Amino acid sequence: MNIVVCVKYVPDATADRKFEDDNTVDRVGVEGLLSELDEYAVEQALQFREKRESEEITVTALTVGPEKAVDAVRKSLQMGADSGVHVVDDAIAGSDYIATSLVLAKAIEKIKADTGADLVICGMASTDASGSVVPAMLAERLSLPQVTLASVVESQGDQVRIKRDNEGSTEVIGATLPIVLSVTDQSGEARYPSFKGIMAAKKKPIETWSLSDLGVDAGDVGLDVAWSQVEDTEARPPRTAGEIVTDEDGSGATALVEFLASKKFI
Repeated sequence: MNIVVCVKYVPDATADRKFEDDNTVDRVGVEGLLSELDEYAVEQALQFREKRESEEITVTALTVGPEKAVDAVRKSLQMGADSGVHVVDDAIAGSDYIATSLVLAKAIEKIKADTGADLVICGMASTDASGSVVPAMLAERLSLPQVTLASVVESQGDQVRIKRDNEGSTEVIGATLPIVLSVTDQSGEARYPSFKGIMAAKKKPIETWSLSDLGVDAGDVGLDVAWSQVEDTEARPPRTAGEIVTDEDGSGATALVEFLASKKFI
């Protein structure tokens, strides 16, 4: 059995993020990392493998993005994944969810032809776009059932059962492999790479594919064919100096109330 985990390289939320001239997110000139929400997907894939020690199960980390995106795959390998695939092509830049799901689906189909793809796992969303739609799009393109937003994942044989938490209720959903599964940040804390895992990851294989390797036409991806585009961006205004209310003569309370009232806070 082979599990494919879709992981995404995203700009570091603590770094100085910026946009390109075409108003797309700069994913090259800023520091990035594996999306935190995708770490939970990797964790669930590893737990699935660990609970079935008697079976031969491999975990493949798949990402689509610029050259730096391979770091997301490396982090997955350090956590315990067995191999990685990085789809990189200049034509992909600016792709929307529809084009991204196309590339991912074609890559999964290629992986399936080579080593199998019995289970596809995604995070609930990415930390940069928060769309939460790619898992469903993948399921449609791969003609597989989708079981999404799992907070608990259980499996036995080819059966998978999840719990999905809603406001005021919990759904229990079952499905038969192969499926597309997405997990939430409540599904289990993601492990930290150990020193042994970091060293072992250096020897694990990472394949690099282009659009031509997947049989995807460059005209079907990219900003020019995206169904939505950012028209304009504006930098966040710098912080202004705060106002200090002193209480040297006992009038501080009154000054504070007047300030809050002037700002309509009270």
